[in-house]
Amino acid sequence: MLGLLSGVLAGSVIVLFRYLVEGFQDFMLPGTGAENYEALPAWARVALPVGGGLLLGIIFRLWSGGQYVLGIASVMERLAYHQGYLTVRGFFLQFGGAAVAIISGQSVGREGPHVYLGAAAASLFGQRLALPNNTIRSMVGCGAAAGIAASFNTPLAGVIFALEVLMLEYTLASFMPIILATVSATAISNAALGTEPAFSVHTMHIGSLTELPVVIMVGLVAGTASAVFVRLLRLFASHSQRIPIWWRTSLAGLIVGLCGWLVPEVLGIGYDTVQDSLHGEIALGLLLILAATKIVATSASVGLGIPGGMIGPAFFIGATLGSLTGIAADQLIPGGLGSETGFYALLGMGGMMAAAMHAPLAGLTAMVELTYNPGIIMPGMLVVTVASLTASELFRTESLFITMLKTSGLDYKTDPVLQALRRVSVGSVMSRSFERLNHHIEPGKAQELLARQPEWLILTRDSQPVSLMKAIELARYLQETRGPDATGKEEIDLLSIPATHRFDIAGIHLAATLQEALDRLRETGSEALFVERMAAPAITRIYGVLTREMLESAYRY
Repeated sequence: MLGLLSGVLAGSVIVLFRYLVEGFQDFMLPGTGAENYEALPAWARVALPVGGGLLLGIIFRLWSGGQYVLGIASVMERLAYHQGYLTVRGFFLQFGGAAVAIISGQSVGREGPHVYLGAAAASLFGQRLALPNNTIRSMVGCGAAAGIAASFNTPLAGVIFALEVLMLEYTLASFMPIILATVSATAISNAALGTEPAFSVHTMHIGSLTELPVVIMVGLVAGTASAVFVRLLRLFASHSQRIPIWWRTSLAGLIVGLCGWLVPEVLGIGYDTVQDSLHGEIALGLLLILAATKIVATSASVGLGIPGGMIGPAFFIGATLGSLTGIAADQLIPGGLGSETGFYALLGMGGMMAAAMHAPLAGLTAMVELTYNPGIIMPGMLVVTVASLTASELFRTESLFITMLKTSGLDYKTDPVLQALRRVSVGSVMSRSFERLNHHIEPGKAQELLARQPEWLILTRDSQPVSLMKAIELARYLQETRGPDATGKEEIDLLSIPATHRFDIAGIHLAATLQEALDRLRETGSEALFVERMAAPAITRIYGVLTREMLESAYRY
């Protein structure tokens, strides 16, 4: 149910965003088509991105609160270190900032903002319901997948992208809600925007197995281009961190404007150019110029702080380079190729996405769903593998998202143990068999308490929990010192009696995950935690206890 609701929320936000952006583009740009920046006069192709960059700088300067990294990179960071908690401020910054960026022709895509908006909508909904943190993490994955699905009409690619890039897990528990989220988001998108694929092409497939070397070449070209893209983006980002944000976005707008003055096709997302590449309608020399200029314009836009996505530009670069490779091979090989140029443009799109974002499965799935071309699967698998290995192993580049995080002073670490800890809430592991009592207690009351057979005793001083001990330790002490019928008025100090299992204790919220519990133990130097939540204003209730042994056994098992 939460997956379905997350998809409904995300799909509704994406539809609203697209109506807003495409409505403004239709109103502002001459002719027909949402991205007809080529029809603008030369001065307007410079002025529009510069004005948009300046406006974005003002928005971030006045309202960002220091939050400058948005998009998919921000979602990854919030999942890794903030349990998927996204903010209302970030939601509106992404919505307004991405709208301004795309309308003003910045060289960015809409998919990154869609992922962030879908994830933020689901996260804020989960926070509103006060759900456990591991559930909110799952809802963020649902919202992100729904954002991709509603953006491209690609529900399966949305699922794969969320699991491969964000959640980093493939389990039934993670698959099911994300699938339902993409179903509901796609249904809303289809109802509002239609069911046509993002790119309209006829069925394409490889002409002959003798073309496999050309397919491999497309993968090598895409992997190399992605490495150049990542390193250029890192160069822009790392050398601009000390520049005020309004200067950065204005500089980005100027660079994009100059690129657009020379090559107007690079303004905006560029889906119209991708469509022309898939139809083989762009000349060989222009393809190389388009790819090189788009790499520079997008690296400057994203690296200097424009809040847009990188998947759309990656498709643009991949399509032009794939088409370029196909045309060149057709001219060099005697007798030409049996496959169309558009076939290699489509392969280039998937290879570029796979290599730049370290998401080979998502890149492969996107190729199929974006064009309804199942014949692309076998050569597509070869392309995404070669492209990914070229970028990651030959050129040693990280994904665009991790590069953006690191150049912004943020970090991103994950491993199988952390993933296991983040999936489980403290409430599902803690022991509920406990009693809370003052550390001074009379023997008779101690006997009454033990009759309820608790496993643990939370010892308090001045009503504050200070220690945890096994109830059997108290039973043993009474048996050895007072006999089986311990009575009397002389109080026992439970903090002083001999005990082999008595731990320093700290508090943690019931909504926390096991990763947060482990971090809490490290921060406080405690050996155990009491799990609490505010039941009413100024009234806190303890729900259970969690020791390091319980925590470690949970993921070791």
